[in-house]
Amino acid sequence: MPRALIAEDEPLLAAALQHALAHAWPELQIAATVGDGASAVREALALRPEVLFFDIRMPGQSGLDAAAELADAWPEGAPFPALVFVTAYDQYAVQAFEAQAVDYLLKPVQAARLQKTVQKLRLALASQAPAAIHMEATMAQLRHLLAAPPAAAPLTLIQASGHGSGSNQIHMVPVADVLYFEAADKYVRVVTAAREYLIRTPLKDLAAQLDAQVFWQIHRSVLVRAASIATVTRDEAGKLHLTLAGRTEKLPVSRLYAHLFKAM
Repeated sequence: MPRALIAEDEPLLAAALQHALAHAWPELQIAATVGDGASAVREALALRPEVLFFDIRMPGQSGLDAAAELADAWPEGAPFPALVFVTAYDQYAVQAFEAQAVDYLLKPVQAARLQKTVQKLRLALASQAPAAIHMEATMAQLRHLLAAPPAAAPLTLIQASGHGSGSNQIHMVPVADVLYFEAADKYVRVVTAAREYLIRTPLKDLAAQLDAQVFWQIHRSVLVRAASIATVTRDEAGKLHLTLAGRTEKLPVSRLYAHLFKAM
């Protein structure tokens, strides 16, 4: 019997979805119901359900970000769960979901729409395609949904504070000098060959202001200057890491963005 995990921060909506699923898909077992993205990732890895219902907007971590983290941490070779996003987004966002064939449910969930979703899920679970094919399709869908729309004019200058300087100085940092950006707690590290800076702009907002051909997203928390990539290596666990010219640290490449280095 297939099992599902529901991630929804509003208990009444979670209960309503569970009740609706009991009518639309009696065989489906609800393995767990959680209220935030971090719990969704933890419980999904522990329980390995066949279906995930992720609310888009949850405290601390969105459903999209939780799905991306889960995909990166999912055991190699194991079938990835069928993924359904529950959303209150407007029609334009829904069209983006439809274009990528990611299933979705609009709040409040309607019985007729849920029945169509159940039919799609049954077909997906009955598919004989290898796990790797399902995983790659999910990765492509998540990459599209997570991608920031391109900026009209790419950012050329960043206002930042010095990392660890203890001063109130604002530094004007040319984007042309930046090797990589890394999200860290409430800040984003801006790393150049000479020094580091801090900014408060969220990494996703920053990515929307940068040229995607110049700065590659290699992890949900890291953007790197592609031209500065020196080496890419694969460790014994199959994980990719890269180094940049003039830097010694190794930066992780998540499974979501490993397609950038297919030759590896």
